[in-house]
Amino acid sequence: MANVISNHILKVLCNNQCSLEFQHLDGVLRQSFTVDERLLRRALRDSARYRVVDEDSAERALSPGALIIAVTSLRICKDPAKCARCEDLHLCRYLVCGKCRFGNKCKNSHDLKSAHNSALLKNKNLQFLDEAQLFQLLLLNDPSLVPEICSHYNKGNGEHGSCKYQTSCTNLHVCQHFLQDDCKFGAACKRAHNFDATAMKILNGRGFSPENIRTLQKTYKNKFLLNSQTDKSISKGAEKDKQVKRQHSSNSVSEADRNEICLYFVRKGCSFKEKCVRVHHDRPYKWEILDKDGVTWRHFPNEEDVESAYCNPDNNTSFGPLPVDFTSMMCGERPVRRLSTASSVTKPPHFILTTEWLWYWKDDQGQWIEYGQGEDEKGLTSISSKALENVYLSEIETEIPFNLGGNKYVLNIKDMFQQNLRYKTKREVRRRPRFVSTQDVKGKSKSDASETTGSSSLEVPGHWDKAALPSFSYTIVPLSSSAPDYKSVNLLFKRTMSSSTIHSIKRVQNPSLWRVFKWQREQMKEKNGGGDIDERYLFHGTDKSLINAICEQNFDWRVCGIHGSLYGKGSYFARDAKYSDTYAKSRGGPKMMFVALILVGEFTKGSSSFLRPPQKPQKAGFYDSCVDNPSNPAIFVIFEKFQIYPEYIIEYS
Repeated sequence: MANVISNHILKVLCNNQCSLEFQHLDGVLRQSFTVDERLLRRALRDSARYRVVDEDSAERALSPGALIIAVTSLRICKDPAKCARCEDLHLCRYLVCGKCRFGNKCKNSHDLKSAHNSALLKNKNLQFLDEAQLFQLLLLNDPSLVPEICSHYNKGNGEHGSCKYQTSCTNLHVCQHFLQDDCKFGAACKRAHNFDATAMKILNGRGFSPENIRTLQKTYKNKFLLNSQTDKSISKGAEKDKQVKRQHSSNSVSEADRNEICLYFVRKGCSFKEKCVRVHHDRPYKWEILDKDGVTWRHFPNEEDVESAYCNPDNNTSFGPLPVDFTSMMCGERPVRRLSTASSVTKPPHFILTTEWLWYWKDDQGQWIEYGQGEDEKGLTSISSKALENVYLSEIETEIPFNLGGNKYVLNIKDMFQQNLRYKTKREVRRRPRFVSTQDVKGKSKSDASETTGSSSLEVPGHWDKAALPSFSYTIVPLSSSAPDYKSVNLLFKRTMSSSTIHSIKRVQNPSLWRVFKWQREQMKEKNGGGDIDERYLFHGTDKSLINAICEQNFDWRVCGIHGSLYGKGSYFARDAKYSDTYAKSRGGPKMMFVALILVGEFTKGSSSFLRPPQKPQKAGFYDSCVDNPSNPAIFVIFEKFQIYPEYIIEYS
């Protein structure tokens, strides 16, 4: 699958003069494939195919505006008649540039499919590109094809700068900064911002077609970027990437992606409704086929049968009148994609209808064996599906060592194979989900509802009203002004909002959210060596229309809105009610504000580029949250919603 994705990326780039911004590339790819962002980033680490120019690279490995440029080491041979065992293409350079005036009489080859050229393209893994795509790739990367920009013309004060050849110069007299798209003089620039008659003569002499001349500015800009010191490949940035990555959470970019199925909707219905950023579907998976218009994804018929076939690692295709090829994810000539709920390893263990991914390897008899499973100890691997899934999602390791039957192996996640380190034999590896039928979905949902109905048996805070525990979902309990927690919340609020009038303080009793919060607290304690975790009551102003959804499903900054992004893209909470008051919308009536219990843990100063807390310096692990000022924090950014429990609602004016 990794090669399929990478090949498709290269074709898309070559169709766009060999470069696109990351967010644009991502959007184009999603019209044809379900591309998990982890796989996309992993594919872009191939420095033999891609370079990344990222102005925001000082803060993270890949920003939405990062420019992805296609590269290749393949070149056109300068003298094919004299070379022996040449590793360059034997091809007419005029043909590559767009037009060869010699036609059939040309002494150089016009045949891409010759034995020599075919072998080279296959060796470089470029045989899947069509002629136009390959020629665009060569125009950008082969320095002998495109004329140079005269550096002397771009210096000095004369009409031709300091170029002594003037009109006889074989290099182009064009403003270099114009081609780089950074000329500060604009129309007032004294140097040419177009290709004049002399430049056109040079370009026509090299065989450039009108179409290629029209796009030449972008080609030059990409050339300058590739040669500049500001570019970087994803592979070079991998070490930096490790510093900002952590196990994916419910607030990570990939989980908020529109191609992930909403867990709440599958279970019982999503309170965020049309505002939810995730897909609403009645199963934890959804199969779709691309419409003939090349844009619209249609629901694939008999998706449960397709899913059942896909979950069996023995199957390369599904069955029936519309078979799906699981390797290429194609049905005939049309792309197919599979959407699913979040991976089970990213959620607390009691979460239902997550996608449990199983990892398999193929033994000598052609049988698929799940990692960590098996009756024979000789066939039992030292690593499990769960462990592999965690590593796969972490994006940090691409090769994982393990033991099997007394032998040492390494599993290559990128190319999905395992290799015996002694004998160098390779085995195919597959990652497939555990099958969940429609009946399973109904049964699990009923079981979950029954467990929630029996919430009185769950351990909840001592100050909660046990008689008001919900039979399902949550209960809002009004507090009397004499209640201890009313007094403490009132005091906290009035510290910066003394002139406001509190109409009511209500407690949110949601056993499901509390269970997740407790689980997160224990996870953080374990990582902290058993020590207590810093937790605080913090404020969050919001719109009244979102109250019920937050009480049921917790905060999600993509839905609840962003209270700024100066310190990271997450949910913002404030020490002072006065700050949160600016985000509480009255709509002609009283305002509403949450007081949430937050596991702030260890924190550091945030940055607008952060999608998650950064790694701690000189020690393993990551920070738990980000703040405005580490020595005296007033604003906290929480990226993982399991660290939040929305406990109180203040209604005030």
